[in-house]
Amino acid sequence: MTTFIAIIFILGYAAIALEHPIRVNKAASALITGVLCWTLYAVFSADKHIPVEFLTEHLGDVAGILFFLLGAMTIVELIDAHDGFEIITQRIQTSSKKKLVWLVAFITFILSAVLDNLTTTIVMISLLRKLITKKEERLLFAGLVVIAANAGGAWSPIGDVTTTMLWIGGQITTGSIIIQTIIPSLVCLLLPAAIVSYQLNGTIEKTKSVEKNFNFTTSSRERNTVFWLGIGCLLFVPVFKTITHLPPYMGILLGLGLMWIITEIIHSGKDEEEKGLLSVNHALRKVDTPSVLFFLGILVSIAALQATGILTTAAVWMDEKIGNINMITICIGLLSAVVDNVPLVAAAQGMYSMELFPTDHYFWKFLAYCAGTGGSSLIIGSAAGVAAMGLEKIEFFWYLKKITWLALLGYLSGAGVFILQDMIF
Repeated sequence: MTTFIAIIFILGYAAIALEHPIRVNKAASALITGVLCWTLYAVFSADKHIPVEFLTEHLGDVAGILFFLLGAMTIVELIDAHDGFEIITQRIQTSSKKKLVWLVAFITFILSAVLDNLTTTIVMISLLRKLITKKEERLLFAGLVVIAANAGGAWSPIGDVTTTMLWIGGQITTGSIIIQTIIPSLVCLLLPAAIVSYQLNGTIEKTKSVEKNFNFTTSSRERNTVFWLGIGCLLFVPVFKTITHLPPYMGILLGLGLMWIITEIIHSGKDEEEKGLLSVNHALRKVDTPSVLFFLGILVSIAALQATGILTTAAVWMDEKIGNINMITICIGLLSAVVDNVPLVAAAQGMYSMELFPTDHYFWKFLAYCAGTGGSSLIIGSAAGVAAMGLEKIEFFWYLKKITWLALLGYLSGAGVFILQDMIF
């Protein structure tokens, strides 16, 4: 059974990677892969209730990610509808490509530590659309955003879902993970950013500012209100999670609900046509639904691999064959570019006990770095990458050719710094 499930996943993964040559949308491939994996599990299971229980359990986690993504994308669309990102783009005065590389890289790095890598990617891709006209140049910046978002999220307990898992599980503490991981994460970003900066010369051709239709956005006051309200709602999510211990999607849905009410009040005096373009209803229609369905399919597929024990078997095999804890952790990071890093970290948490590796042990912090940044190696290897893929329609093989080697260089360099840092201190 497990062999057939693994084969289906590999074939589905290949169909996703070959989306453009075979002309089948990746969302369709992901959905079919997920359903077939669970179908085989159910058919070959002796007790038919077990697959249903596992699916119900995993679907809760999957739904949490999907609702978070939907809420964050809607908030970003609502800000964009009010021209809110003009507040930032108007302050980025540089037209130098080299300077813009560093600005985008560091803004993304810091934002992803405060928000999370997924939300930050959505925000930064929206900003790049406002700044850069040429598609090829914008895609290169988008690739850098993925690397920077994952690097920034790895050193913060609320910046990446895997780091958050280790934080909630008691494997790491806030101060320790920041101190030991921030420098390797910075190195992981700096090398790719330096190479991209070296490759680019001249000035960017900025997107022409569209003349504002003041029948819709009547004042800068509305624009500022919606922008700062939206950013506040995004920033509130980790605070909400810390206070209530509820999943992040509850915080983002609360923020979306508040924005919905406030924008309705702001535009209550306008007619339906004017108000319609600035409403949450309109923002929801603009959200990229196929990308959300792709997320659903790929996460359900991964859940099947976890439920059937395939991922745990792979982790145990690495422990037996490789042995060296540094190499195992680096391999887990690279493997997270192929399959989701969440079940990989969950498998590692189950495989290694707290008695073997207590709180703030070197292994847990190195795992946080590797699982957080290794996914940048492939476009579908992280939530940030999948979001960028959906928003900018980035082709799998374009990313493989242009960005993968940069991500690998940064990842391995940061891992080397982490190991060296531990040896010295």
